[in-house]
Amino acid sequence: MKVAQLVLNMLKLKVKICCIQSLEEAKLAIKYGASALGLVSEMPSGPGVISEDLIVEIAKQVPTDINTFLLTSKTNAEEIITQHKKCRTTHIQLVDNVEIDVYKKLRDELPVVKIAQVIHVTGEESISEAVSISNFVDLILLDSGNQKLAVKELGGTGRTHDWSISKEIVESVNVPVFLAGGLNPSNVSVAINEVNPFGVDLCSGVRINGKLDEGLLNEFFSKL
Repeated sequence: MKVAQLVLNMLKLKVKICCIQSLEEAKLAIKYGASALGLVSEMPSGPGVISEDLIVEIAKQVPTDINTFLLTSKTNAEEIITQHKKCRTTHIQLVDNVEIDVYKKLRDELPVVKIAQVIHVTGEESISEAVSISNFVDLILLDSGNQKLAVKELGGTGRTHDWSISKEIVESVNVPVFLAGGLNPSNVSVAINEVNPFGVDLCSGVRINGKLDEGLLNEFFSKL
């Protein structure tokens, strides 16, 4: 299928390609229809971490209509603000839990920056967690990490979670919801049909040996 047709198929569903490693990977993801890129800063575990200097370089060179997400594991508002003022992405993606006052401080200091909160779907309790923060953020991203481990998993696990819970979250909150966690060309159609998210987010599902793969991108976008 031609790239142009793939992009046309993508007009309704948003796609965020995460763990971008270089400007070349960013361009490849955009070529196939990604509307957003995930740029991973220092994490306790997981793939895709790049330096803040590289995040700056990629974020300032992608087209202005492409959203850039700074993935941060920081939970202190002042530290997040300082980090973002260097990286200057369109979005901040909080991959760990933060206090409510953190959202308020981010709004005050970075009023034009969108806030995305990750909810790691572990069970029914994730529904109330999502609802409780939905009035403070611009979007929610559902992933399959585990914050209770000694070394936290905050994304990039390649695991799916219970999509029936994700569906309930989509139906219960008033902000856009991205679905992440173990998505790949073989399961994305089923996931979309079951959850009906605003967008999908993936990292390992379109990579081979950690590198973004054009063949997998082509296959993935053809399934949307």
